[in-house]
Amino acid sequence: MIAVILTVLAGLVCLIWLSRHVQLEVERRVGFQLTPDYPGPPSPAPKLSVLVAGKDEENNIETCLRSLMMQEYPDLEIIVCDDRSEDATGEIIDRLAEEDSRIRAIHVEELPEGWMGKNHAMHKAFELATGDFLLFIDADCRQLSPRCLSVAMQLLHDRKGGFLCLLPNLEMKSFWENVVQPVGSGILMVWFDPRKVNNPRKKHAYANGAFMLMSREVYNTIGGHAAVRDVMQEDMTMGKIAKEKKLGLSVARSWGLYNVRMYSSFSQTMKGWTRIFYGSFPNMRRLVLSLMVILVVGLLPYVTAGVGLSLANTDKWWRVCGLLGCIAIGLQLTLMARFYKLIHVRWELFWTYPLGSLLTAYTIIRAMLKHLPGSTLTWKGTTYNNGK
Repeated sequence: MIAVILTVLAGLVCLIWLSRHVQLEVERRVGFQLTPDYPGPPSPAPKLSVLVAGKDEENNIETCLRSLMMQEYPDLEIIVCDDRSEDATGEIIDRLAEEDSRIRAIHVEELPEGWMGKNHAMHKAFELATGDFLLFIDADCRQLSPRCLSVAMQLLHDRKGGFLCLLPNLEMKSFWENVVQPVGSGILMVWFDPRKVNNPRKKHAYANGAFMLMSREVYNTIGGHAAVRDVMQEDMTMGKIAKEKKLGLSVARSWGLYNVRMYSSFSQTMKGWTRIFYGSFPNMRRLVLSLMVILVVGLLPYVTAGVGLSLANTDKWWRVCGLLGCIAIGLQLTLMARFYKLIHVRWELFWTYPLGSLLTAYTIIRAMLKHLPGSTLTWKGTTYNNGK
């Protein structure tokens, strides 16, 4: 009986990976990707306010701001909020503000009760913004092309939307970054398929705080960051509100426009993806389902292949089970090689997918524990209670 059950599961997993090959091929052939050669900016170009918040970002903030300073967009202001930094972040911001009149620096000394740090910093930055359009980015983002803001504004205009999220190119230098981050990103894309997000008839909503471009009207309709003041993953919630209110939420892949190095160490990667999963899935149901997907689709093929082949001489079902497990592994790893190429990461590390699945499963379990009453989550030196 066990052999039959495992054989059926292995067969289903093969079909799942085969269907993902088909989906990937469709995306590769017809999927849209915003690049620097896209037209833009719109004419006339509306005023754009770029808002950046940084806490203890002395290693990133100057690179981030200088990449914004090189933008060719004609009507631009940059508002940077130093959020209670204990390093040189504030000094760097002030120095660059003296160098470029488009930069305005503000400093937050205290975090009001009931606010997440980044949300409060962005709220304070918005209070100084004068642009008709607002772009919220993270301090660890680096614009690669001087046309990034121009083409993003043009795409928002062309799609006749009010809220555009550009997906970043991930900069991953260490081995562990390359192992974990593509798997974590893949889990998010399963739940938040960009094609469904871009379909106004679907409920799917997604936003990435690394690059959220919207009109002032949309921001105010959402309720601004005040509406998500106590939300860990504020970008996802803002995207959800925008979709519910039919404000023209749109997501696009990009290449050659900007990149982000999310985490630089194994410890940061584990903590970071725990926070992402905790914030992206506000209830246990999706976390449990995500864990099941990882265990069944990602890791079960190795179990069925190993057990089936080792018992192949005892029963025909075990032989079939082992064969289907091997086929599932082949489909899985070839798909990951193709997927890694599509998102421009080190495709030669496709073989690390099962290891990445194990580590991602661990971060999902940690995120599940954060939902328990009385649990806390510490990020950027501030500890938050889940309120349960």
